Formats: sequence, C-alpha cells, structure tokens
Amino acid sequence: MAEADLSHSARARVRFAPSPTGFLHVGSARTFIFNWLYARHNLGTMVLRLDDTDVERNTDASVQSIFEGLRWLGLDWDEEYKQSERLALHRKAAEDIFAKGLAYRDFTPAHAGEDVQSGAHGAWLFNPGMRELSREESDRRAAAGEPFALRYRVPRNEGCVLRFRDGVYGEQSKAADEVEDFALLRSDGNPTYHLASCLDDADLRISHIIRGQDHLTNTFKHLLIFDGLGVATPEFAHLPLLVAPDGAKLSKRKHGPVVSVTTYRDAGFLPQAFINFLCLLGWSPKNDREFMTLEELREAFTIENVNRANAVVNFTETDPFDAKAVWLNGEHLRALPVEELSAQLAPFFAKSGLKAPAEKLLAVTPLIRERIRLLGEAPAAADFFFVDELAPYDPGELIPQKGDAALARRVLGKAREALATTTFDHDSLDKTLREAAASLGLKAGPMFQPIRVAVCGRRNAPPLFETMVVLGREACLARIQKAEASLQSIS
Repeated sequence: MAEADLSHSARARVRFAPSPTGFLHVGSARTFIFNWLYARHNLGTMVLRLDDTDVERNTDASVQSIFEGLRWLGLDWDEEYKQSERLALHRKAAEDIFAKGLAYRDFTPAHAGEDVQSGAHGAWLFNPGMRELSREESDRRAAAGEPFALRYRVPRNEGCVLRFRDGVYGEQSKAADEVEDFALLRSDGNPTYHLASCLDDADLRISHIIRGQDHLTNTFKHLLIFDGLGVATPEFAHLPLLVAPDGAKLSKRKHGPVVSVTTYRDAGFLPQAFINFLCLLGWSPKNDREFMTLEELREAFTIENVNRANAVVNFTETDPFDAKAVWLNGEHLRALPVEELSAQLAPFFAKSGLKAPAEKLLAVTPLIRERIRLLGEAPAAADFFFVDELAPYDPGELIPQKGDAALARRVLGKAREALATTTFDHDSLDKTLREAAASLGLKAGPMFQPIRVAVCGRRNAPPLFETMVVLGREACLARIQKAEASLQSIS
C-alpha cells in the first residue's frame, strides 16, 4: 500500500466502529474525527458501525453515551450499522473459511493440552492435537454436541511473512510462525472481534481502515482473514496513542472522567474547539497553525501529516483539562458572533440556578467574552448581573488604594448623588463620574474602584460603564447605598 493512496483516494469508504462498553473516550472521539475529516476531504463515505457483539460488557447506557458524544461533536455520518444485527453473516463467513480448510475446530478449553509456544516471547501459538485433528473426528465430535472454538489455521513452517504498508508507520512485517491460531468463533458460536470486524469491513466495502495504534499488531491477523474471505485488503493507517503526562495510555479505568468526551462538554467546551484540540494531538497542518475552523481542518487534513509519536494530554489532579485545549476554547468562544455565544451560554446559567433572560444575557455576553475560556465559567463571571442582592463581600474592598473608609464613603455618596440624575448610557456615565472625581480632587482610579465593588461585589469585573448600563440606575443606586452603609463598620 502506498502512503500517497491514503491522501488522494476519491470516494473512500471509512468507518468508526466503537464498542459500547462505556462512555465515549477522547481517543475514540479523535479516531472518529480523523475518519470524518478523511472522508470529507476525499468526498468519501463515513460509516458508523457499533461493534456490539461483546454481550457481557455492552450496555444500552454506553450506546446512548456514544451517540450523545457524537451528536455533541456535530459531525455527521452517511451510513449506520449494528454488528449484532449481522451475526448470521459472521457465522456464514466462518463456515466458508472452515470449508476452505483455513480453519479448524478446537474442542479444548482455552490453551489447554500440549500447546506450542513462540520461542521469542513464550506466547501461546496453537494446540497440535486440535490443529491436526482429522476432519472426520472433528465432524463426529461437533455432531455429538461437544463445544468448540473455531480457529484460523495460520500457516506454519512455510516461511510465510505477513506484510502491509501502514499510512503512518510505513512498512510492517511479521513471520506467520509468530502469529497464534486465533479464534474466529467462540465456543458459544459468537464471532470474535477479529472475524466480525473484518467481515463487516469487507461486506461494507470499507476501503481505508483508520484506527488506533493499539490495533497495529492485530492487522497481521486481519490480513489472513481478508485472504480467507477472498477479498481485497483495505488500506491501513494507525493513529498514535493519546497518553497521560506520565506516558501511560489514557484509560477509562485509570484516569476516569478526564478521558470522557462528556466531561469536556459539561465543562463548557465548544465542540468546534474540542475538535480543533483533538486534531492537534497527533496531527499538524503544514504551516503549524493551531486555531483552525472545522472547514480549515477538512481542507488541510491528510494522513501524511499524522505523527508517529504518541500525543500527550497534559492534565493534572487539580486541573483535568490540557492548557492548550482551554486556550483554544477561549479563542473559539471569542470568534463566535455575540448572538450565538449568548445562546451557548444560556444553558450554563440555567444549570447554575441563575435566571438570565435572553435579552439581558445578550447584553451581558460581550462584557464577559474576553473574561472566560469555558462556557461553564460564565455564571461565576457574571452572576451579579442576575441577582437582586449581591453575595456578601468584604467592605474593605470598597476602600481605594492610598485611601481610607472615609474617602470611600465620600466617593460613594458623590456617585449616588451624580447618578441619580445623569443619563444612563456609556458616554454620560463616563463624563458624569469623571467630573465627580474632579470635584473631590481625585483621579479616576480612586473614584471608580469603590463604585465598581459596590455595583459588582468585586474588584475584578467587566468594564464599569457598560456594566452599569446593563444593571440600570435603580440597581446601581441601591447597591451603592448598601455599600455606603457597610462602611459604617469601618473606622
């Protein structure tokens, strides 16, 4: 397989085939995204196939979680299948391979009896007694109802070398003598992952298999199955793994929610920012850009630019999100039209318990857009806009630097007097409060700080005049009056 084929194949058919055994893993999401980008870049077909034949581990909740995560990403697919609805095809394929003499029945418990092992690694290879069992004896025992697994008869002592060219890792080869006689059917008659996956890839005419690097060694078995099925072998590209800062593979069991797509969604990542971040884990455009729209990613994506080195997701025990992911999300937030960002923020305000009318939230959104990186940070940054009473704060915050409580009281009293009659728009407030500062012999800073804390309940807040316009005269005057009263406790 030539590497160039993986970037210039028109009408490619690719697939994403998750197993519904838990939430949608960020590594699985990246695999889906890379397949989607490859299909769309080459005007091909994107297939979604649930590999749900592991009945002991599959759950409906996991299926829903996968679909929930994929729908949040907002990327579509063209065809959808469930592997569990194709079991008859899998069994028929196994029977055909058996009929060709390329498989045999194994009636022993797993790896029992006089086994042959690999001298290189001590791994189990096959049981000679089962591999060499006559067809007549095998048929007799099967007819008697004795359970068996069906194993592929891997070529032995023939000098056979299995080869393929991977779109990322280049030439790959392995002696067939080092590959175990892997199962095609389990003793309960259900297909193994290897058979079901390959048969479905062949039947659905998948032309390019793009999947995680942890499947690279499986590919040698899959070459044999495709050969046994008598079909052309798809092209392969294996993606580098996502790993934790300590180099360990990201694991649902070990790392928990930090590897779940829904964790990012619930924290307030935009899907387009999350996609952008995942694409930069193991792939880079030719000009090393970082902020990219979905359309720019689609135009730029090629397998040739996928790296071989594993990609590190830099999270810590105290911060579950990679700093680059958070930065990218902030950039994507600020690129949104205000109306769209406001609509995205609304559910997070509702979740926080704040009543944020759409019209007022639209007015607040441009004031906090530069101050947040995640949608989930917005309620804390703007809560004072949507409450009748400010949360308690230290009255000492009202006192300007190089000032005292008496100065703060004079400032607030003068501000309350001036704000009672001035027009409540940006320019009028700016002019009125600067004139009030001058009348007190103050610069703008010592004048504005007590007012900002009085109306917002904090020093770090959005621009003062725009904030006051949104809050309105009545709320501002009430809060300033309450702040004045709180200063009475400070001498």
